[in-house]
Amino acid sequence: MEEQAIDDAALVRETLAGHQSSFQLLVERHEARVFALLRHYVKNPVELEDLAQETFLKAFKRLDSFEGQASFYTWIYRIAVNTALDHLKKKSRSPIASTDDPEVLADPQQVDARICAPHAALEREEIARATQAALAKLPEIFRTVLILREFEDMAYQDMADLLGISIGTIESRLYRARARFKAALLELHPEYGEFAEDE
Repeated sequence: MEEQAIDDAALVRETLAGHQSSFQLLVERHEARVFALLRHYVKNPVELEDLAQETFLKAFKRLDSFEGQASFYTWIYRIAVNTALDHLKKKSRSPIASTDDPEVLADPQQVDARICAPHAALEREEIARATQAALAKLPEIFRTVLILREFEDMAYQDMADLLGISIGTIESRLYRARARFKAALLELHPEYGEFAEDE
């Protein structure tokens, strides 16, 4: 990870020196994670592609503001999150309600290991749909911390750096976000109540 951070910093310097191919390497290195993050905000493939392109375009234009205090990954995630939130505001679709506990959220790969029945694919799709529906109800400040922590596995310090708030605030928002998520999930799907209690 440290080696990659050094590589990223070198690629930034090379890009600023006029080597645009170095920025292409940065895009290739981080685009999968940026797409994964943005997918939690928009579902439409065209919107997703547009937001990803906008994120990298903004990053390219602002590259001289990258100071290297945080990792390039953290820096571009901040741009991606802000780009997604700006997009939602423009569409007047700010999320408003709740998201699930990390155990209930279970990403599809984790669920895959636990579900062995022939209808596993359907169950995974159902869980994914339920998770996204609950996520969509969360206010932005809770939705974002939950996505960064539970889906992107981002460290608290990186989240604090990205969002410009203290670790204490991160912890407080996460606690409230998980509670709201669970409430929303159970409101949409009461049948998950027993599973949530077992967790």
